[in-house]
Amino acid sequence: MALSIFKCIYCNKEYDIQEIRYRCECGDLLEVIHDLSQSIPNPNDWKKSLDGQMADIAFRRYQAVLFPSLPEDKLITLFEGDTPLYDVTHSIPRFKSIKLKHEGLNPTLSFKDRGMVAGVSWANHLGCENVICASTGDTSAAMAAYAAAAPNMKGIVLLPKGKISPEQLAQSISFGALTIGIETDFDGCMNLVQELTQKHKIYLLNSMNPVRIEGQKAIGIETLHQLNWQVPDWFVIPVGNAGNISALGKGLRELYELGIIDKLPRLAGIQTEGASPLFESFKNGYTKLVPQKAKPTKASAIQIGDPVSYKKAIRELKHFDGVVEAVSEKELMDWKAQIDRLGISICPNSSVAVAGAMKLNRDGVIKENEDVVVILTAHGSKFSNTSVEYHKNSVNQFANQTHTIPPNLKNLESVLNL
Repeated sequence: MALSIFKCIYCNKEYDIQEIRYRCECGDLLEVIHDLSQSIPNPNDWKKSLDGQMADIAFRRYQAVLFPSLPEDKLITLFEGDTPLYDVTHSIPRFKSIKLKHEGLNPTLSFKDRGMVAGVSWANHLGCENVICASTGDTSAAMAAYAAAAPNMKGIVLLPKGKISPEQLAQSISFGALTIGIETDFDGCMNLVQELTQKHKIYLLNSMNPVRIEGQKAIGIETLHQLNWQVPDWFVIPVGNAGNISALGKGLRELYELGIIDKLPRLAGIQTEGASPLFESFKNGYTKLVPQKAKPTKASAIQIGDPVSYKKAIRELKHFDGVVEAVSEKELMDWKAQIDRLGISICPNSSVAVAGAMKLNRDGVIKENEDVVVILTAHGSKFSNTSVEYHKNSVNQFANQTHTIPPNLKNLESVLNL
């Protein structure tokens, strides 16, 4: 077979990887299938070679698994990857081990950079001059930045007006993308993007584009490399449009099939209670997805009621004996505050995953003798108002840390209890 092809996840119809296509003729999603025996003829040699490539960027280091068909001279990178893996077991001793993979320390402060290095590089290879995405904030920032780094490429962003943070909005604007607010939610923006790209020669870079998913596989692969290929019992990840959990599962499956790892972890996808279509499907034995009108949530990046990658996510969850959980606004914000207090700044979407891990532990799904890796998806600095409001207005153990006083020593001593 060719080194890489598109293949329908439903009817198995195959397409040339060079074709600009996001769905099968049957209407279902496509995935990228690589003949990894060509790119990695000797898995053990490839595995051993990685430690000698640590000075290289992460995408190039793992490219033989991520996207071997991408020509090296078409790569558009902002030196994403090599994000830290924090061991917080000492602060959360309810697990044998719990580590936080902080994807918020990528160039645009979210995991979306992992996908955009693949998606924008492939658009560059195909000669696309215009790229577009619908976004709840992080996708737009990443796409705008990578399009700005590419030669002769213009980014177009559709955002649900008034429903992303000012910091996220500023990113796409400052990177030079044409940024358009649409009076709808994310799902409405996504519908417009699909209509537009069907009619005009504009390259779609949301996660329904299977090429972008390939780049995001690096998160799990890099984590296992950092763990010296010792597979944890669980990966826990927040779920919105369901592309990231699909990518995580696909990458882990490929490593297992190559013999790079000798066991599979379990996966846990976590949603908010107000935007939980995957959770509702899971509770009912993975019945057909029922789209929701997603309710407002502090975790705005996953405020999605009709996830495009639903079928891919379900396939991975079943393969990895996975589970889905949903958490409340209080749970996600309380755990955001607790992780922030460790000096690790996380976004509300990341804290959804942390809160979910704790809830699954409380319910006996994740056991105390198990190793857990939680994927943090973005940096807390993108949501500064959320943190300020929580600490100022909420009744919680971290409240009243912010004070405004007249400028005299007596008042200062009073606040400091001196």
